[in-house]
Amino acid sequence: MRLSVTALLVTLALCYYEANAVVCPALAVDLINFLHTPDLVYKLSLAKYRGSPEAVAAKIEVKQCVNKFSLENKLLISEILKKILVVCNTSVKLS
Repeated sequence: MRLSVTALLVTLALCYYEANAVVCPALAVDLINFLHTPDLVYKLSLAKYRGSPEAVAAKIEVKQCVNKFSLENKLLISEILKKILVVCNTSVKLS
């Protein structure tokens, strides 16, 4: 449960860091993939960031903990993240 809170806090920090900042679509896709994509596929998607093998291994290790969440909890977290992203991107357009 701590990881989901961390993910939400990071998303909030990214959304409200600057009033004119838009959440990067790649970040949104990465967050959703982190919750729902199988480990091997997610590891391949991390290649685009060209991270060190240690960083990739650490991310996969955390993902394996997230894999233990129930599908219901993963969907709940996804819906919350989507709502945050919509609010963040809408507030930017209104500014």
